[in-house]
Amino acid sequence: MGATPWARGAVVQVRAAGGAVAHQSRAVAALLSLQELEVSRLASKGLSNREIGDRMHLSSRTVGSHLYWTFPKLGISARAELRDLDFG
Repeated sequence: MGATPWARGAVVQVRAAGGAVAHQSRAVAALLSLQELEVSRLASKGLSNREIGDRMHLSSRTVGSHLYWTFPKLGISARAELRDLDFG
């Protein structure tokens, strides 16, 4: 429906205010491609880029690129912050 920019903005604003996002897994899914979502989910479980790449048949550089583009979409700046998100 074209609401991705508003969903992204809402997630960022609520997180910046210290709040939790209800139905966050839907909000996260709306912001990311399926591959970005899967890479982020695996990274949130503590897997390295190489381990994620092996599971998804991607290079570790591609995994790093997905994470690089995913962080601003989710309003985070560190890999450890992925653990706080609900990927469903």
